[in-house]
Amino acid sequence: MNRYVRPFAELLAPALGCDIETAQDGIAPPPKPGMGELGFACFALAKERRQAPPAIAAEVAAAAAESLSPGGPIAAIKAVGPYVNAFLDAPQVADEVVRTVFAEGEAFGRLDIGRGGAVPVDFSSPNIAKPFGIHHLRSTVIGHALVGLLEASGYRPIGINHIGDWGTQFGQLLAIWQDQGDEARLADEGIDYLLSLYVEFNRRKAEQPELQDRARACFKSLEDGEAESRRLWKLFRDVSLAEFERVYGLLGIRFDDVRGESFYEDLMAPVLAELQAGGLLTESEEATVVDLEEWDLGVALVRKRDGSTLYITRDLAAADYRRTTYDFTRSLYVVGGAQSLHFKQMKQILSLLGRDWADQIEHVPFGLMRFSDRKMSTRSGDIILLEAVLEQAVALARETILSGASDKGRPPPDGLDDLARQIGVGAVVFNDLKHRRARDVVFDWDEVLSFEGSTGPYLQYTAARIASMSDKFRDRFGWVPGEQPAGQGDDATDLARLDRPEELALCLALDGLPASLERAVRLCEPSLVADRLLDIAARFSTLYAQRDWKVISDDAATSGARMMLALATRRALVNGLGWLGIEVPARM
Repeated sequence: MNRYVRPFAELLAPALGCDIETAQDGIAPPPKPGMGELGFACFALAKERRQAPPAIAAEVAAAAAESLSPGGPIAAIKAVGPYVNAFLDAPQVADEVVRTVFAEGEAFGRLDIGRGGAVPVDFSSPNIAKPFGIHHLRSTVIGHALVGLLEASGYRPIGINHIGDWGTQFGQLLAIWQDQGDEARLADEGIDYLLSLYVEFNRRKAEQPELQDRARACFKSLEDGEAESRRLWKLFRDVSLAEFERVYGLLGIRFDDVRGESFYEDLMAPVLAELQAGGLLTESEEATVVDLEEWDLGVALVRKRDGSTLYITRDLAAADYRRTTYDFTRSLYVVGGAQSLHFKQMKQILSLLGRDWADQIEHVPFGLMRFSDRKMSTRSGDIILLEAVLEQAVALARETILSGASDKGRPPPDGLDDLARQIGVGAVVFNDLKHRRARDVVFDWDEVLSFEGSTGPYLQYTAARIASMSDKFRDRFGWVPGEQPAGQGDDATDLARLDRPEELALCLALDGLPASLERAVRLCEPSLVADRLLDIAARFSTLYAQRDWKVISDDAATSGARMMLALATRRALVNGLGWLGIEVPARM
């Protein structure tokens, strides 16, 4: 919503006989154009008042209109069928919103709801010894976007990469290494060689069940600190981290805290001891578990029969460490929806241990990434590498740029490689973030790189086109809004000339950016900001497509007002995309 919802609610509340918050909760955009900018539906009041909704709307509108002060942004309040609708004064709204965007600049849309509270965000978290596949994209970009959105909301996010460098899979790798490991090949082939070993292990274990027993023994030796096992594990880890850093570099992602699960090795024993002292551990099928049947959560396996630990043991230790280290107000785990039970069990165990902050832990689940024509499986080696996808996206973006320049008889733009990277990577990232995170995402190249529709390149192009307009405006008038001393240029521009319904709609979309940010952070849903940006760009495109709406014309006063609106649009797009981790090229 926008800044005009509250004033409308204040007028409605006395007429409705309710508090302002209740009235505000019922306000939404009207269902059809021409019905005003804000509406309140009276259907729910029909039973209570024993009146038809249109009759209630007429009474409420008349009472609210009597309290309406002239000269304000709400020009009129009218009943339209069963709705009480507010009609806003377009020139005044434009003046307030556009000047706010210009005054706040890079801070436009930002909030201070976090008040500096720390929020660890556990995201990406790939397993070592396996390439960074496209299936890692969702956690990585959703988590990175949440870090940006939290920071824009006044929180202190801590991006955590909880590397999967411990567990049974490393016993499997050590077991197959005993048979055919080759350090020369590892040095030459890197992580691809480790993947081939992992695939070979899974191929052979079906024929040789004893191989799995050997893998368990190998992991136990690793946990026990056996020197050669530790040396090889560190070698595998270093090779993997170098691979991951290259991919993170392509995505423009950095972390504040990079630790493997192995870091918590010495912190697990105190947690297990506390569980034992609290009478929470029981033996089940030669393993140690916490019985959570009372909460319909089954049993949580915390230690295997050979004494080796599991994910949940390490996550319990990590949760304690993060609380002690960061004193968080929220703690987010951006992990696939298949792990929902794991996090419910973890939170319940923390509650049983008396951690009064357990409810501050939030699992942020997401759906799968799919390609329409193939399935992926690391065990079989059928994996689509994320780096390859990003490189292909950049290459396709480069081809598109060159083709467009050739069609217009222009030379390739300066900084072609960097421009292609910004567009290609931005396209892949936005394609993920525009979807509700709980849904599966089907990756489609034609959609991802389109300069039209709901895509990253479309938003980048809209922002870049406005920047080109400003260049032409400067050439024509000798100044550009936002670059003039006080009392000149934009300060003196008459924004009352922005009186079209489409201009009003765009201003309201701009003004709604902070509310979209607040909801996105509260619900851990970056797509809500993506939706807002798409709406802003679409409303600007609607204006731009009108034959009689030109930014640069012989009417200097109107041109100045429209240029300010266009630049306010660009500012909102640049800020919002920046929160999502997407760069905006200066020109396209």
